[in-house]
Amino acid sequence: MSSNENAPAPRSRRERPAKPALTRQRIIDAALAIMRDEGLNKVTMRRIAAALDTGPASLYVYVRDTEDLHAQILDALLDGVAVPETAGGTWRDRLRALLTGFRDVLFEHPEIARMALSTQPSGPNYLALGEAILALLDEGGVSGRAAAWGLDLLLLYPTTVAVEHTGPSSKRRDAEFSALAAKIAVVDATRYPHVARLGDDLMSGDGRARFDWAFDVLLDGILAAARTPTE
Repeated sequence: MSSNENAPAPRSRRERPAKPALTRQRIIDAALAIMRDEGLNKVTMRRIAAALDTGPASLYVYVRDTEDLHAQILDALLDGVAVPETAGGTWRDRLRALLTGFRDVLFEHPEIARMALSTQPSGPNYLALGEAILALLDEGGVSGRAAAWGLDLLLLYPTTVAVEHTGPSSKRRDAEFSALAAKIAVVDATRYPHVARLGDDLMSGDGRARFDWAFDVLLDGILAAARTPTE
């Protein structure tokens, strides 16, 4: 008697559970899961294809390339940025809160922050963020080119702050900060008179204070540009 007689009969492919249809959203969801578990550097087409039990080539029907995929990941994360209610303060307060929320998303996902400098998102959440910023600027009397160009600056600053935050470990950043402070404290005032005079101010202020100050400087500049006649 053959030993194969007791083996289970092979199942027809038609009897197997059908795999969920491959969609752009399923690809993005898989990419987010991999990023959270393993890091952004593990988010590759091959890795996502394996997670979805398909071939890498099939993903390109829905995603152009890895850069496009990263942009979609950022856009998905921006879903957590809440637009402040009208009762949440002045338009300036609400704009500050909105940009702080954007910065916090990048702080929470440090690998995305650096990528955001070189990848241009264009998804619905990114457009909604831009729309909310432009609406608040309009409420404050800023419109036209000053608002359009100001939008770039207002999004760029939180991104660069987050990138700076995602560099070396916090212990190394603290050590480098202390080393710089020590060097400035004994700097040659003859050779570097301005650095010596402003040494305390150069090293003063925590991250929140500097972020708020930079926001005010940027916004005041945008408001001033809006009042300047266009040539």
